[in-house]
Amino acid sequence: MTSKGKRSYEERSSDPAAQEMLIRADELGISTAFSRAEEMAPCNIGGAGMCCKQCGMGPCRLTKDGQVGICGATIDTIQARNLIRAIAAGAAAHSDHGRDMAFTLKAVANGQTEGYIIRDVAKLRNIAEIYGIPIEKRSPQEIANDLADLYISQYGQQRGEVVCVKRAPEKRQKLWREQGVMPRGVDREVVESLHRTHIGDDQDATHILKHAVRTALADGWGGSLMATDISDILFGTPAPILGQANLGVLREDMVNIVVHGHEPTLSQMIVAASQDPEIIEYARAAGAKGVNLSGICCTANEILMRQGIPAAGNFLHQELSILTGAVEAMIVDVQCIMQALVDLAANFHTMIITTSPKVQLKGATHIEFDEHKALTIAKDILKTAIDNYKNRGKTHIPHDREELIPGFSHEYINYMLGGSYRASFRPLNDAIMSGRIRGVAAIVGCNNPRSQQDYLHNYVAQELLKKDVLIVETGCGAIAAAKLGLLLGEAGLEKVGAGLREVCETVGIPPVLHMGSCVDNTRILTVLTQMVEEGGLGDDIDQIPAVGLAPEWMSEKALSIGTYCVASGAYVIFGGSSPVSGMPDRVSDSDIVLRHIGSEGWEKFYGGKLEFVADPDEMIRRSLEHIDKKRAALGLPAYGTVSFGRSGDHRILELEALPVEQRRASIYGVAAD
Repeated sequence: MTSKGKRSYEERSSDPAAQEMLIRADELGISTAFSRAEEMAPCNIGGAGMCCKQCGMGPCRLTKDGQVGICGATIDTIQARNLIRAIAAGAAAHSDHGRDMAFTLKAVANGQTEGYIIRDVAKLRNIAEIYGIPIEKRSPQEIANDLADLYISQYGQQRGEVVCVKRAPEKRQKLWREQGVMPRGVDREVVESLHRTHIGDDQDATHILKHAVRTALADGWGGSLMATDISDILFGTPAPILGQANLGVLREDMVNIVVHGHEPTLSQMIVAASQDPEIIEYARAAGAKGVNLSGICCTANEILMRQGIPAAGNFLHQELSILTGAVEAMIVDVQCIMQALVDLAANFHTMIITTSPKVQLKGATHIEFDEHKALTIAKDILKTAIDNYKNRGKTHIPHDREELIPGFSHEYINYMLGGSYRASFRPLNDAIMSGRIRGVAAIVGCNNPRSQQDYLHNYVAQELLKKDVLIVETGCGAIAAAKLGLLLGEAGLEKVGAGLREVCETVGIPPVLHMGSCVDNTRILTVLTQMVEEGGLGDDIDQIPAVGLAPEWMSEKALSIGTYCVASGAYVIFGGSSPVSGMPDRVSDSDIVLRHIGSEGWEKFYGGKLEFVADPDEMIRRSLEHIDKKRAALGLPAYGTVSFGRSGDHRILELEALPVEQRRASIYGVAAD
């Protein structure tokens, strides 16, 4: 620490571009999330989940052994209520995104939108066929209309099962039915979570947490999965593409427009409009060379993995991008948008433009987006931003930027492993079974200004790569890896374990695979399901040597994601503080909920568990221990690198470097002349 309570710039962020902008913020006397996190001490009672404000008799803060709330609620009941409400909010956010996508799909199918088309007809047909929607001799629009109706119905459905769960392994579906957590309808489970936690309702912590699982499953195997499906159908299923990341993607000589949020219906149309000759000429007439579009947060991932539009950064870069003084407009829709943006932008010329009917910021310019007039509105937004170019003052753009290859959808992973005629997860399963790949880790989630930005994401990733663990990433975690340069085929292979390096060189992939935005965690579930179906790694997800990590989590969406992954059979580790940690030194029963979501409850019922681990080395140790435990249970050889490390590609390069006679001797085993 440089002084009491204040961290150095390096302690605030591991990203040099972020450090540069934080220095600028202090020079200008402007606060950011980083400085506010230092000024705002967290409430240790609320942070431990022991404060209840569910009725007007409270808030009740439980700080003593055996203490209960005014209604008699115990610590475990209060913690379970707080946790399920957070999970319900997270599930609502991602699933509401899916609902909007379904309405857009229906409007596109009926010719009621402007600028949208169905781009991936093959995926549309494949998904429709899974649900028994007729596809033969039918137009894409007819099929899309029926799929949209089916998906829309899953939100208000009151009985039965959310249809998407049939895409989980059969054994897992059976388990959910036996445990009574099969989701019936997305909205029903979210509403019931709120009902159960109203004053005077459910007061058994384990019973509350059972419905928390059901609610999260309605998100992961419902709303979020549907959102990803429809995004791929409308905007194209991602495949590898070259992109760039970090604040250095901003341009001094162009109109810089940053899109931030989560809904691709807006961002994809902004991309299309920005490439329109009319808009390009409008920017040139304003004195700029053109329009330079970039993204923040999960909107960045959406346009990065489909169009190669650069990412200006992840969650904690939203303020830093404005601090450059080079951003004409930040266009936002929903989720992860800081209210501080408007006051910050007032120090510069940047316009904050809100677009969603659900989200407005006091003091921002509101231009409401409507899919029925999408292209027209997108052009109006861009022209508004271009008109602001003349007001730009002094700029300070960091030079830092890294190239990356995003876009590894589960469909592309299937293709790259087997090829177009024999697409298969067989090579991945075989690599795990042989020990070339020790296991798989999904590193996902947010940034949190209370920790060093990006450090936990990247430290954990780099250490696991050394131990031959293949990494898949989504959301802000993926952008963290991109800024470090880990998302290129040649990136860091000298520091990757020998077996994993063989696989990466042979297949031609980076050791860290970018799989999309945070809603696209469902792609990871699909990959795990396909690995199960391929055979050799058990008959359910909980048997695969895999682990999920959210090292810098901060949002309620992360809790929903973590819970539906646990219910799917995954071991999930969150970094930072636990929202249900309790205060064991003062309250003897404060870890009941913590134990239940771990080995004493959820692991027993679902084969997965959720743990909160602050120390990154302990995260790594537990991850590897879990992977090795799963390998042993499958009867796979113990992890070791003795036999690996010289892939065919790598060996050829070695041989080509030798003189002809030595090359001949090496290949054929004959003495050189």
